[in-house]
Amino acid sequence: MKIGVSGKGGVGKTTLSSLLAAYLAQQGKTVLAVDADPAQNLGLGLGFPPAVLDRIVPIAEQQELISERTATNPSVPTGLFRYNPKVDDIPEKFWGEHNGVRLLLVGTIKAGGAGCACPENTLLKNLMHHLIVERDETVILDMEAGLEHLGRGTTGGMDALLVVVEPGQKSLQLAGRIDKLATDLGIKKIVFVGNKVGTPEEEAAVRAGVPADRLIGFIGYDPGLRRSDLDGTSAFTAASPATLESIKKLAAALNV
Repeated sequence: MKIGVSGKGGVGKTTLSSLLAAYLAQQGKTVLAVDADPAQNLGLGLGFPPAVLDRIVPIAEQQELISERTATNPSVPTGLFRYNPKVDDIPEKFWGEHNGVRLLLVGTIKAGGAGCACPENTLLKNLMHHLIVERDETVILDMEAGLEHLGRGTTGGMDALLVVVEPGQKSLQLAGRIDKLATDLGIKKIVFVGNKVGTPEEEAAVRAGVPADRLIGFIGYDPGLRRSDLDGTSAFTAASPATLESIKKLAAALNV
């Protein structure tokens, strides 16, 4: 399955992406975790050692690769470039691996409607299509916060979009807008998970704010996850038994 994880900034989507990826790897699945968030924090959540992370360069920053694959020369701009660059060998060449999870840093497509018609965007869009449509492993895609990625249409073809919400009207309002855009893009399975839910009142707020038939779980506030963020250690290792049980149920609900 190819699962995108989206939501408002700060709701915990990167932590949830790392927990889900680590859990699925522990279950014996071949997992590719793709960091498409400009913050590039997924590797920290997965507990990748700094020495490994330092060797993983975001694809968006690899100008030599972009120039080679799109047949361009940055010093001689012509406006002409290859629109169908070869991308199927990029993941294996540029991912890092730790505890059974492969990590690929993609970076972000430049803003601007459907994305600018430039070599960088063309390479990244073709790569995203390959990751989502053509790969045969489980792909967990940690997406940038907000709506821009959906407006650019790079998420079409995903099996599921997991929208992370926290108790609060800003998060819930954005989740509704993500739901509409994702539906317009043809994503068939759009589901919600409540995160950092600590009280019955907070759970009730989430239940009232998203479609009941597509709310697939809750994750409580976990001090261990807060400590792992402070220490830069694996969220999966630091998570409480209750959190890990919630992730197990989440994976079952996603049928992955």
